[in-house]
Amino acid sequence: MTLDESRSLYDRPVHLGLGATVIPQPRFTGPEWYGAYGARNAGDGAEGRLVAMHRFDADWPSWEMHPAGAELVVCVAGFMTVIQELPDGRERRIDLREGDYAINPPGVWHTAQVREEATALFVTSGLGTRHRPR
Repeated sequence: MTLDESRSLYDRPVHLGLGATVIPQPRFTGPEWYGAYGARNAGDGAEGRLVAMHRFDADWPSWEMHPAGAELVVCVAGFMTVIQELPDGRERRIDLREGDYAINPPGVWHTAQVREEATALFVTSGLGTRHRPR
C-alpha cells in the first residue's frame, strides 16, 4: 500500500454523504484542508459528515464552530477536556476518558485541553466550519 492509499483516519478522513455513501478524502494537511473539504462535498449540504481521528499531546491552539450541525467527539485513548462556549457566555467543560463522548451543538464554539496524550474520533457536520485563535 502506498502512502496515498492509506486507510488511516488520522491521515485520510472519510466523508459520509447523501445516499449512505462513504467517500475517502485526500490526505489531511492542516487547517487549510477544511476549506477544500467543504468545496469538494458542498453538494451534500448540512447532511454530509466528516469522520476523522486526531492525536493530541497539547491543548488545541484555537476554537472551532460548526454552524450546520452537531459534532460528535469520542475519546478513544487518554484524557481530554472539551470546553464549550455556550450562547449565554458560560463555559461548559466535559471531561473525556476512553470511551466517553461529547456533543458540540451547532453554532457552539469549542476547544480542548489535553492533560495527557489523547486520541479522539470526530464525526462532524463540516459545512461552514469556522476557526478563531484561542
